Amino acid sequence: MSIDSKLTQKTLKTLEKLAGTKLTLGKLLLAIRQADEMTQVAFAEKLDISKQHLCDIEHDRKSVSPQLAASYAEKLGYSQEQFIRLCLQDMVDRGGLDVIVEVTKKRGSRKAKRGMKLAYGQ
Repeated sequence: MSIDSKLTQKTLKTLEKLAGTKLTLGKLLLAIRQADEMTQVAFAEKLDISKQHLCDIEHDRKSVSPQLAASYAEKLGYSQEQFIRLCLQDMVDRGGLDVIVEVTKKRGSRKAKRGMKLAYGQ
């Protein structure tokens, strides 16, 4: 694990402690929406999804694909890697696997591709 990964994990644990719950993509979207003082309707329109679908994502009743997570990050002006990581972590957690997902951009490619590492038992 790199220093950046350790800092990311430390920051994540701090955010989870402050929130009192595990940070998921849904919880992150909820926090961004509330910080921007947007209604679910307005935020859903920005993401090009229905209000009900946004509500289901915010309350962790529905998950999204990594492609949609990247799209949401781009539309909101946030890190695609972080949104993708949270999306994949949600999938891993729902599968009952004891792993931590880390996402980094692949180097040496014209098109920004993503690489994924799984760290077991951390």
